Amino acid sequence: MGAKSKSEKSKGNSRSNGSKKTRQKNVDGTNQKYKIISERLKEWEEKVLKPSIEKIPERKDKFETTSGIEIPRFLPYYEPQGEPDGFLSFPGDFPFTRGVQSTMYRARYWTMRQYSGFGTPEETNERFKFLLKEGQTGLSMAFDLPTQMGFDSDHEVAFPEVGKVGVAIDTIEDMRIVFK
Repeated sequence: MGAKSKSEKSKGNSRSNGSKKTRQKNVDGTNQKYKIISERLKEWEEKVLKPSIEKIPERKDKFETTSGIEIPRFLPYYEPQGEPDGFLSFPGDFPFTRGVQSTMYRARYWTMRQYSGFGTPEETNERFKFLLKEGQTGLSMAFDLPTQMGFDSDHEVAFPEVGKVGVAIDTIEDMRIVFK
C-alpha cells in the first residue's frame, strides 16, 4: 500500500471526466442545441411575439426586480449543468408549456375568475354579466351535480340536486343562454 502516483490520483478526480475527444463532442452537441434554440427564438420573436406586442403593448418598457436587476423576457431553457437540455418551448406557442400569452404577464395581467353558476341558465347568465361588469376578466362555470354526472334535469335521480351547486345544463341551447 504505497503512495498513489499522479495518474492514479487523477482517475478518481471529478474534474477529469473523460478524454478531450469526449469533451469536444459534448461542447459541439451543446453548441448545436444553442444554435437550434437561437434560430427558433428568432422565428418566435418575428411570428408570435411581434404581432402580440403590436396588438397589446407591454405595460412597461423595462421590467426589473426591486434591486434594479433587469428581468429577461424569458429564459428559453433550463441549464442545470450549463446545457440547454430542459428546453420548454416559447410562451404563446404550442405546446404552451410557458403559458398561452406570448408576452406572459408583461402586457396583460392574469385572468381573474370566480367559480360561478347556479340555478337556471338564465340566472347564471345574469350572474356572469354582473361579475364581468364588476371587473372579472374570465368566467369559470360551476355545473350542478346532475349535469356533472350526465343526468338530465328531469331524471328522477337528479330532481333534488338540480341547480343547487351550479347551473343545470341539459342542451346546447342552455349553453347558448348562459353566454347570451
